[in-house]
Amino acid sequence: MPLDSLFRVCIVSVEAQAIPMKTSEALDCALDRTVIGGYTSVGYRVRSRSWSSSDLRRMDGRVAIVTGATSGLGLAAAEGLAALGADVWLLVRDPVRGERARATVAERTGSERLHVGVCDLSDLGSVRTFAQRFGSWADRLDVLVNNAGIMSARRAVTADGIELTFATNVIGPFLLTNLLMPCLTRSAPSRIVNVSSGGMYTQRIRVDDLESERGRYEGPVAYARTKRAQVILTEIWAERLAGRGVCVHAMHPGWADTPGVRTSLPRFHSLTRPLLRTPEQGADTIVWLAAADEPGRSSGRFWHDRRPRPTHVLPWTRETPQERELLWERCAELSGWQDERDTQSR
Repeated sequence: MPLDSLFRVCIVSVEAQAIPMKTSEALDCALDRTVIGGYTSVGYRVRSRSWSSSDLRRMDGRVAIVTGATSGLGLAAAEGLAALGADVWLLVRDPVRGERARATVAERTGSERLHVGVCDLSDLGSVRTFAQRFGSWADRLDVLVNNAGIMSARRAVTADGIELTFATNVIGPFLLTNLLMPCLTRSAPSRIVNVSSGGMYTQRIRVDDLESERGRYEGPVAYARTKRAQVILTEIWAERLAGRGVCVHAMHPGWADTPGVRTSLPRFHSLTRPLLRTPEQGADTIVWLAAADEPGRSSGRFWHDRRPRPTHVLPWTRETPQERELLWERCAELSGWQDERDTQSR
């Protein structure tokens, strides 16, 4: 039986019966361990049976920024937040594509509270410019979704001299988040959502080679390491922001059918296409983390399909406390950002 047909049979058999809570939790764990079952549309359809539409609170009067919002998960997240009534800033590199995305979200949601901001996260000057201007455009920021990311096929270096994938996925969001932190703190309770990837489970952080300078460059490996870095930084932010009313969470969307996957992993996309999630399914937990009550009661966790997940499944991927500290210090150095607390401790 073909793989997609097998999983369709599994879906039908599960959906044909009610699932008691304990059985649902056991099934959720089993799906997560099998990866294929948990990361594909199969896992989403099974798990979502226990969700309630009342979990998502209205966001009228709240302001959200979504990076990488022209397509895929970012566009779906922007649409989900706009449908809940939030004022949404679509942060994009290309203003033409940004306006096209804004029009799409407006048409689908009926929202008139949509804005396009131009910011290239691989360009630190662009990040600083947007962060400075945003303060004059909006007086609050309730949700920041760091979604934009790339998987470069070949090693490239930005104008700032930073390896492109690491610059876009880690350094740019690190600087943007820290520059917007005063606004997030003033608007507390507020939230930061960092969009990682299940691929990070396969890699440990390499603080001695953050920019993939050693050995042969492998795009998927470099990408997975940046996604590991995002999860570590999420935990560090949560520790530093304790008591300030800003919750920070990371999540992974599973395997979703997005332009990034089609372009960067064409063979994977071709093999798994019948089982891939829609962008809306992949972005569901992003919207939930921004709007639901439960994630507001904790910080620094890693989520998938509205449930917290472990950050390590392979023992050799664990980082040391020293490596975590070095990652933060290196990000601060490369981005040119200084925390008053770090400066005073020296």
